[in-house]
Amino acid sequence: MTVSPPTSSTKASPGRGVTAVLGPTNTGKTHLAIDRMIAQPSGMIGLPLRLLAREVYNRICEKVDADAVALITGEEKIKPDNARYFVCTVEAMPGDVSVDFLAVDEVQLAADLERGHVFTDRILNQRGEAETLLLGAHTIQPLIEQLLPGANIISRPRFSTLTYAGDKKITRLPRRSAVVAFSANEVYAIAELVRRHRGGAAVVMGALSPRTRNAQVELYQNGDVDFLVATDAIGMGLNLDVNHVAFASDRKFDGFQHRRLTPAEFGQIAGRAGRYTTDGTFGVTGRTEALESDLVERIEGHDYEPLEVLQWRNSDLDFASPDALRQSLDAAPRQSGLARAPHGVDRVALEAALSDSEVGASIRDAEDLARLWSVCAVPDYRKIAPANHAELIVDIYRHLTDDGTIPEDWFSSQVGFSDRIDGDIDTLSNRIAHIRTWTFVANRPDWLKDPLYWRETTRGVEDRLSDALHEKLTQRFVDRRTSVLMRRLQETEQLEAKVEESGEMHVEDHFVGRLEGLTFHPDSTTGDDKAKAIRTAAQRVLASTLAERAETLSAAPDTAFKLETTGAVTWIGAAVGRLERSDDMLVPRVILIADDQLAGAAREKAQARLQSWIDAQAKSLIGPLFDLRSADGLDGLARGIAFQLVEGLGILPRHEVADDLKALDQPLRAKLRSLGVRFGAYNVFLPALLKPGPRSLLAQLFALTSGTAAERLSDVLALSASGRTSVQVDKDVGEALYRSVGYRVCGSMAVRIDILERLADLIRPLIAWRDGEAPRPEGAEPGNAFKVTVDMTSLVGCAGEDFAAILKALGYRSETRKQAAVPEPAPQDAETEKTGAETPPGADATQEPQASLSKSMDTAPADSQRSDAESSTATPDDTVEASSEGAPLEPAIEMPSDTTESGDTSTPDEQAAKEPALVEVTIWRPRGPDRRGARKPQRDPADAGSGRGAARRKSKQRPSGKPPDGEDRRQKRPAAKGRTRPARQPDPDSPFAALAALKDQLESES
Repeated sequence: MTVSPPTSSTKASPGRGVTAVLGPTNTGKTHLAIDRMIAQPSGMIGLPLRLLAREVYNRICEKVDADAVALITGEEKIKPDNARYFVCTVEAMPGDVSVDFLAVDEVQLAADLERGHVFTDRILNQRGEAETLLLGAHTIQPLIEQLLPGANIISRPRFSTLTYAGDKKITRLPRRSAVVAFSANEVYAIAELVRRHRGGAAVVMGALSPRTRNAQVELYQNGDVDFLVATDAIGMGLNLDVNHVAFASDRKFDGFQHRRLTPAEFGQIAGRAGRYTTDGTFGVTGRTEALESDLVERIEGHDYEPLEVLQWRNSDLDFASPDALRQSLDAAPRQSGLARAPHGVDRVALEAALSDSEVGASIRDAEDLARLWSVCAVPDYRKIAPANHAELIVDIYRHLTDDGTIPEDWFSSQVGFSDRIDGDIDTLSNRIAHIRTWTFVANRPDWLKDPLYWRETTRGVEDRLSDALHEKLTQRFVDRRTSVLMRRLQETEQLEAKVEESGEMHVEDHFVGRLEGLTFHPDSTTGDDKAKAIRTAAQRVLASTLAERAETLSAAPDTAFKLETTGAVTWIGAAVGRLERSDDMLVPRVILIADDQLAGAAREKAQARLQSWIDAQAKSLIGPLFDLRSADGLDGLARGIAFQLVEGLGILPRHEVADDLKALDQPLRAKLRSLGVRFGAYNVFLPALLKPGPRSLLAQLFALTSGTAAERLSDVLALSASGRTSVQVDKDVGEALYRSVGYRVCGSMAVRIDILERLADLIRPLIAWRDGEAPRPEGAEPGNAFKVTVDMTSLVGCAGEDFAAILKALGYRSETRKQAAVPEPAPQDAETEKTGAETPPGADATQEPQASLSKSMDTAPADSQRSDAESSTATPDDTVEASSEGAPLEPAIEMPSDTTESGDTSTPDEQAAKEPALVEVTIWRPRGPDRRGARKPQRDPADAGSGRGAARRKSKQRPSGKPPDGEDRRQKRPAAKGRTRPARQPDPDSPFAALAALKDQLESES
């Protein structure tokens, strides 16, 4: 230690009793000040950072009774009644406390444009009764000698050597390194890179709360991580065990402009490397250019240009009027070596508040103006915009002026906005910035009715947010599995760990977590140091255990795996893979779900096993699509239809390929049928793929290619598994997604594809029935029409307007007509009851009753329910061929006879009595062109059947063209075999009927 003689020895010397201890970093200046202070009866020390103040406070409390030590910062006050030692931030140093010892640390910050005037004021105006120490860098020595003549100057050498180590990649930095950047985005990006390659990093930034910074520093100091990523906040006296400092950037924003660091700033940050007698190194990393040789020499030799001026602002303010206050703030310094500081945040806020007319009117005296100036001292922690901060200042001042104190309801609501610990790192950082504002306000002695309560409340909120932010930072930037836990494991090699068959993991007989599939879930209830060591030991056995489980998975049979509706592949009840889209839409890619400890050949083998299983599942469940895609002998239109079927995952709306189907010849039709294709009335589809298993896989394939939300997919898959024949349409679910699970949207309902075809099978014979044919099917109506039957509604599973909407969507139109009510059946006599039900006239006594509806609904649709040639009445091909856009086509209508047979001699009154009551009924008929001009469906030769239906179709073929003149086409129509046209009854309301009745009456009287 060397002592320079004072520059003056006069009594009036401003430097009398002042000692300036100057030197580079790691010279023990702060340690010296602490020892000197506690050697005096009382003392005060001002520090540049709240975080550093807390550290010094803790160190002093270890040396003296804590009741004798006070901590005073803008946001925190610990002030015992008998406090003798005061640890403060420079801005919070009280001016009305007399102490024997006073020290100000980092006095070179008096040149800072933003905070410098505060340091300058303390240098010039605050003194200890017995001793005053100024601690800082050599760069301020000339100005201290100029401004404080008579001060003692003490130079202290650095305890260790600082050496330049050149450029290194971030991934190759030595352990115990600090990487320095100057923006939050840069810090986060570097920390993420270090986590991936080196196990993790602690993060230190000025924007973090002191509690969060302390927790992050402790994470580094304890050895949980070996790397620290920070801004220049680490250059302000933080005592860290750093061996190397790497500059990832050499430019920063100083509040006014982006500029390169000065040599002194380089030295201040680089000097954090090497603590006490341990040598340190510094260098650059990332994209930062190597440092110039002369700059390196100056940093290594601690040789920097001296400061030219210190920032100064008048502290003797005149509150007589706003103009007087402005003039006093704008006063120029009278000493050389001082420069008037630029307007700070408080001055900008003052001008904004004075421009408010209400605020200006409320200032009645100097006390009001002094109150406004004290409110303007609230720091702008939020850093949103000057206007926002000024608005906050005005709100606080108005409350103090109107009510004397800030209303607690308003203050509570402001605090409540920040009292949430959810959100990401940026969200929590913003909330901490907001709560720090209210913590500062709560620490003003007379701004709140109960300041003590609100100090504790705001401190509690800030602590909770700080802890949550620390946890988020640790989760994001620290991989304990490869960093902290591995180091702890090396320290506790004797710990024994094992994994049970159930997946439970125990270390030293303590449960530490569970293995589910190939993923380890630690026990969240363990949090003490012993539990950390136990969990660390678990990591040692985890790699080998995962490898063994991966081998077991690789040898597992196909039945051990299951595809869930969520797209997860499970094994022994746990997810081990998830589906992702691949180049082949029919075969998805499987991504292995496993911890990072599973690596190498074992991981690749498990991945390959899952992929082979999903390949086999796809070919097993949706094999017809693979067959259709690779089928030989399909050319032209057939190949195009097959391609569209594969693209549609086995379902193709018929109207989309109606023209192609008409042009498709019979051999190609037969080829497609042999591949499982069915030409339905409304869809061309593969019936084998309508079962729940195939449809579940196909729906997930559709979701992968379309980006369907997981919750929507889950809903429709539950619908497919339920077996319901129809459901109400959810507007948020698209038609394509319904089709992917085998449903077609018809109006307000979604109906299963196979149920629609069975409905078509029920309707087709009804509209093919001719008036006079026997037996008459239930629901058949003359004129190619039908009524809705119970069989139809039971089959589809809905009735009323929902069923009507389905029919309309399928191309039918409704009309209302009056019909005779069906009479109640007469009761059977005793003889009939003994012999059985009487067969109605004209009915086929050998006809078996219709199969029960429940049985038909439970029967899965398959081609086995119809003949190979699809030649029964349910065959839809030819019926649909002549329709438009998939609407059901009607056969030609049989014209009624013009002949009227009259044999009834009843009177009009008797006839009226015999007429049954009329009721309104709704009938349905196909929608399309004029029914009389409708073309009769033609069957393909391969689909032509035999039997009664075929004979009737053959007999009803009409010659094309116009009949010869004078020839009645109806007379040339051959009569149906065994059929007699029923006699038509005369209209009882016609005059001819009345005359006939009168004639019969006269003849009977005669």
